[in-house]
Order: sequence, then structure tokens, then C-alpha cells
Amino acid sequence: MRGRIFLKLFFAYLVVIAACTLTLDIAIRRAWVNSLQTEIESSLREKVQLFALRVQAERNADLPSIARVVSKAANARATVITSDGLVLADSDANPADMENHATRPEFVAALHGNIGTNTRRSHTLGINFLYTAAPIPGGAVRLAYPLSALDAITGQVRHTLLLSSLLAAALALLLASFATQNISRRLKAIVYFADRIAAGDLSARIAEDSTDEIGKVATALDKTARQLQEVFAQVESSRQELEALLNSMQEAVIAVSNDGRLMWANQRMERMLPTGIRRNGKIIETVRDPEFLRGVQEALESRRVTSTRVSTLLPGRTFTATTAPMPGGGAVAVLHDLTETERVEKTRRDFIANVSHELRTPLTSIQGYAETLSEAFREDDPAREFVEIIRRNAQRMYRLTEDLLTLARVESGEQRMEFHAVTPGELLAEAELNFQDHHRGAGIELSVMNTAQGEVEVDRDALRQVFSNLLDNAVKYGGTGGKILLGSRDVEDRVLFYIRDFGPGIPSEHLARLFERFYRVDKARSVQSGGTGLGLAIAKHIVRAHGGEIRAESELNHGAVFSFILPRKQLLFMPARSNKTSAVS
Repeated sequence: MRGRIFLKLFFAYLVVIAACTLTLDIAIRRAWVNSLQTEIESSLREKVQLFALRVQAERNADLPSIARVVSKAANARATVITSDGLVLADSDANPADMENHATRPEFVAALHGNIGTNTRRSHTLGINFLYTAAPIPGGAVRLAYPLSALDAITGQVRHTLLLSSLLAAALALLLASFATQNISRRLKAIVYFADRIAAGDLSARIAEDSTDEIGKVATALDKTARQLQEVFAQVESSRQELEALLNSMQEAVIAVSNDGRLMWANQRMERMLPTGIRRNGKIIETVRDPEFLRGVQEALESRRVTSTRVSTLLPGRTFTATTAPMPGGGAVAVLHDLTETERVEKTRRDFIANVSHELRTPLTSIQGYAETLSEAFREDDPAREFVEIIRRNAQRMYRLTEDLLTLARVESGEQRMEFHAVTPGELLAEAELNFQDHHRGAGIELSVMNTAQGEVEVDRDALRQVFSNLLDNAVKYGGTGGKILLGSRDVEDRVLFYIRDFGPGIPSEHLARLFERFYRVDKARSVQSGGTGLGLAIAKHIVRAHGGEIRAESELNHGAVFSFILPRKQLLFMPARSNKTSAVS
């Protein structure tokens, strides 16, 4: 690094020196030469005029002698020329050997009474001269200054400039060496700092007091390191808090990377797995439950929350695994232990089923004896009214026990269902016929609208009970509207069935609990109508047993819509899928 910095600096200095040298040589030297040549020309004008005055004053003197004296004094070649161009005298050559000068530009200008000037190569001596001529009676005198002297001076200036450039290059060498050592030392400190940061040592600092560019970079890096240390400290603190929170949970939590590797698991998960946790190992090597692995894979691929039932992770234990994708990739799964809940639920169902079964016989007897007693009394006998009350309540309790038994069988899966392919239109036709049989004369109009295509696989008896319960519910609570709409339509790969009434509607706070056991919106009205509060709960479990979902929508004074969705292909005992499509638009 040091060598590269030195070469770059030295090369930069050399470029600057070379640029300055060329500028001086091309621009300043040329201007200086032009100025010197102008000065020489001006001096020659003065000297040639003096030469002309001397020749005029000493007309009868020896012209060659005058030419030699003037040449020596003016440091230039002196020549005397007649008006017809013949050379009378010359300080450096024999006039007899010289050409006629009648056509020389400076001589022509002098014959016209002016001072003539010209620069050219001498045919006699073969070197460049600056010629200046002045008029005299009968001709002209001329001085010629050799430009070789000017070239010598220029060469001397160039030699001096070259020596100065070499001296500057030597000085640049020293400056580059010094600057390289300084920059290299500071850059090495920055690189060492960066290596420590990269190795995870966020306590590394740079001591830099300079305010130049390198100093600003070092200061910015030092500030960044301080901020990173604070941020990482906060992140580590949050991580420890999160880890403590997850370890304190009763549920098992496990995190999986995008490529299916185990990233982290809390202590509850570690205790559950007898083989232990293999971090960064394949999740299949740690958890071998196929349903759990399927849920994780589905969450990773679809980037949606999935829920699966895990029954082989621990012998005798049942879990539900909720797997959610993480924003940065991967997924996290939470396992809820359902063993105790399912045991209590099974006990509750068995208890309800047993009690309901045991109550059927005495309730049948009470109902039969009440009917017999009712016939034994006259119609105006007050005792007959009491017996009728007993009979009605016994009948209501009998319906309740029947509904409880049905609900228990559906919830537990004991009610075996026989699935057959049937069109939605057939199901709606059966529901319409059943409605007419049970509610004939009620003054309620039933409209059927079927737009669904294809077939669904259902247990017709079970679906008949769903339609019956929903239609009975619509008659009891929405019959005041005088009209009920029964229909079906396609929703993607499923079929949606709906029952809509035009009654007073259901307040929104009750919608979420409508399908709970014994839940009633209007308890007094339900008792009067003879309802058990189990019809909607039974419908919900039957629909779920078909792999579907049931829901209710309502607006006050605009009636209510009960709808359920069934898949075209039977999916037994699968969790209901979310559907946000409104039942009736």
C-alpha cells in the first residue's frame, strides 16, 4: 500500500512539474524571445541611422573601413549599397562576390525614404539575419544582426529551465516520500480499526486530531463504531429479554431457517425432545413428526400462517403447531399442548352423551304418561293444563337430549358420514321440500337461487340437518320479513350456500358467538319458540366435518345471512379455511 501511494503522489508531482515546465517553455519563453527580438530590432534601427549619418559625414572616407568599425561597434554585419543595388562595402564579405541587392525588401523600403526591416537566411553566409536598412544619398546602408545569437540565448534559457525542473522533481521525490509515510501511517491505523470492527470488537477507536479529509473519514468511522456499539448493546439486551421470555413460556417454540435448518429453540422445546437440539442441523433430524414438518414447509413456501395437529412428537401427547413466517426469512413454530384440553373435552362429551342417553328413557315415559293423563281429564279441567305443561317441557327436554347426543357424535367424529357426489341444485331442492313440509301455512315465501356448477361430495342426511336448522332459525328470528332467500354460487374451487332472511337483523356484538352451544340472542323468545340453542352449533360441526366453514353476517333492520362453504373435493376433518368473501353481495 505504501509503495502504491508513493508512486501515485510522485507521479502527480511529476505531472504538475512537467505542466509548469511546458507552460514556461511554450508561453513565457516565446513571449520573452519576441520581446528580445523587438528590442534588438529597435536597437538596430538606432544603430543603422547612426551608420547612415556617419557615411554621409565621411563621404570621401574609406567605406570598407567604416563598415568594419560600425560592424564591430554594433556587433552586427554592416553593408553599404548603391541605389542600383550594387554592394560598395561589407564588413564580413567581399562586395565583388555578393549578389545585387536591388530586390531586397529592406533595401527597397530604404530607397523610398523609410527604415526597412526583414528577417531571412543569408545567401552569402548561410545563417539567419535580422536586416535593417536606412537611406543615404545615392543608396542605403544596412545592418544585419545574426539570429544564431538569439538561438544561443534561448538554448541557454531552456537549459536553465530543465535544470530547475530536475531540481523540482528531486524536491517532489522528497515530498512524496514524506507525505507517503504520513498517509500510510494514518491509513494503517484506519485499516487496523476496521479489522477490529469486522472481528466484532466494537470497542475499537481511532485517535485522529487532523481536520483534513483522512481525519474526517477517521472521525466518521469512530462515530459510527460508537453508534454501532450502542445499537448492538440494545439488540443484545432485547435478545436476552426475548430469550428469557420465550424460555419462561409453557409452550414449546422453535425457529427454522429458510433452508430448513434449526436456528433456535426454547428450553421447553429442548426438554420435550429426548434426542436434544442440533442447532444449524436439518429440522428433520430433530423433529420427525410428518405433520409438523409439513406445516413448517408450507409456511416457508407460502409465507402464510399454518396450523397442524402433531400427535407423534411425544408418546401420548397431542399438540397443535402454529407456524408463522418471519419477516427476514425462515419461520417460527409454537406448539400448544392439547392433551389435557382434549381429555377434558372428551370427558365432557362422554358425560353429555351418557347423561343424554340415560335421560331419553325417563323423558319418553314422562311424555307418554303425560299424554295419557291429559286424555283422562276433561278439557275444562284445570289439572289438564298442568299435565299439558309437563308434556311440553318433557318434549322440549327430549329434543334437547337428542340435540346433545347429535352434537356429541358430530364433535367426536363418532357419527359416520357417507359421502356422495351431488349437485348443489339437488341439495337446495331437498331443503325447499323439507321447508314446505314443516312450515306450510306460516305465510313465509321461500325463494331459491342456484348458480353453482359442478358437484360437491357430502353426506346428504347431515346436510339436510344443516339446511333444516338454518331455515328454522331464519323462520324463528327473521320470519317477520315474510321472505327467505335460499341459494348457492361458486367461490373459486368451492361452493357457497346461503340462507338470507329479511327480518330485524342481529346486533354485531352477537355475531361472533352465534355458533356457541346454548347461546341465544333473545333468550325469552328462544324459550317460547321451543329452541334448544344447539341448532347452529350442530350445523357448524357438520360443516367442519365436511371440510368447510360457516359464518353469519347481519345488519340491524336489514336481515341476516347465514352461509357455509363446501369444497368440491371432500377433505375430511380438515381445519376450516378462512374465507373473506361476503355471502350475498
